Amino acid sequence: MSWFESLILGLVQGLTEFLPVSSSAHLRLTAAFSGWHDPGAAFTAITQLGTEAAVLIYFRKDVGRILAAWFRSLTSKAMRQNHDAQMGWLVIVGSIPIGVLGVTLKDQIEGPFRDLRVTATMLIVVGVVIGVADRLAARDESGGKHRAPKQRKTIENLNTKDGLLFGLCQAMALVPGVSRSGATISGGLFMGYTREAAARYSFLLAMPAVLASGTFEVKDATESGHVSWGPTLFATVIAFVVGYAVIAWFMKFISHKSFMPFVWYRIALGVVIIALVGTDVLSPHAAESAG
Repeated sequence: MSWFESLILGLVQGLTEFLPVSSSAHLRLTAAFSGWHDPGAAFTAITQLGTEAAVLIYFRKDVGRILAAWFRSLTSKAMRQNHDAQMGWLVIVGSIPIGVLGVTLKDQIEGPFRDLRVTATMLIVVGVVIGVADRLAARDESGGKHRAPKQRKTIENLNTKDGLLFGLCQAMALVPGVSRSGATISGGLFMGYTREAAARYSFLLAMPAVLASGTFEVKDATESGHVSWGPTLFATVIAFVVGYAVIAWFMKFISHKSFMPFVWYRIALGVVIIALVGTDVLSPHAAESAG
């Protein structure tokens, strides 16, 4: 991998990680359109450490408060009723599905799931799902001619059942084209949460999974020697800087804007990919991953 490739891929990772458009799909597509080798699942997992560092810093007050309360709840029965302590447990519960499936489906994630036809299909299907979820949320918020606005749930209403359902939605993002934020936020909207609540828990929930995945890939890459560490670390730093700016913008955007621009973008991109693959302009299969 060249330094120029790492610059572009780092920018793509930072720009798309928190938007409901699938960062893994865009990394794969950027390489395919540019005629580069597929950066691979290991590159994606490692550069995500950069964007997760941005989440940790952006939500540092929330994370610090939750961790402090959670550790205190281990020895204090009274603290187990504290909302922040419960959030700590809910993040753990919600991380179980992606942890189990990530290990179980590792070969598929690094192989068949990276087929561009799968990516395109997921872009379209999940785009439609996000669109439906967004419309339902908008209807509840605005009400109607004969119906009062419906109060949607906040993050304080999160319980074990919903936390696990959020986790199952997050696990779907193991397939390129789904989008971690897209799957979890739309799942939260279907469960009746506000956009802000769904997004906030989505970002908190991603931390253990991404940190574990990235650490595992760093260990695996160190042992195998198949990663160009200089360009990969450079891309990770770029992803961190750009990702922080994007998450700050996105949290403001979702408080008063619809997800529909992302929905139409996903559907259009999916259709274009299917057309290009169908006419043999693009190969559906990844070239050998860059080292």
